Amino acid sequence: MTLVDDINKDFLEAYKAKDETKSSVLRILKGNLQSAEKEKGSALTDEETAKIVQKEAKQRNESISEFKKGERDDLAEKEAAELKILEIYLPEQMSEDEIKKTVEETIAEEGAKSKADMGKVMGAVMPKVAGKADGGQVSKTVNELLA
Repeated sequence: MTLVDDINKDFLEAYKAKDETKSSVLRILKGNLQSAEKEKGSALTDEETAKIVQKEAKQRNESISEFKKGERDDLAEKEAAELKILEIYLPEQMSEDEIKKTVEETIAEEGAKSKADMGKVMGAVMPKVAGKADGGQVSKTVNELLA
């Protein structure tokens, strides 16, 4: 069973159970998946599906931080609930220590010495952590280690 099949099955269950939050989030996600599928012209792989789910999760994270800045805790909580639903479909995320270890190994492999090498390191590390770590977190770690 593919990730898209899981999402469709869970959407139907949430819809039948009248779980408005979950069915709403999954309806939006399904729409984005169908658009991507139509654009591609064929069925999405699990990796492509995970990227779309990750994009949705990133949007929720950004919304949460903006709502907290604006002291709109009610909206931040709503976005957090939606994020929890999306996280079910994401691969397990790397811890900060795992990210740091991967970045350190990549810096050693690339022979990076200063911040001028950041692009080279990022280019090498991102394929290693794709789908398992936030790019912003990776960038921050690379920046700290090259400083």
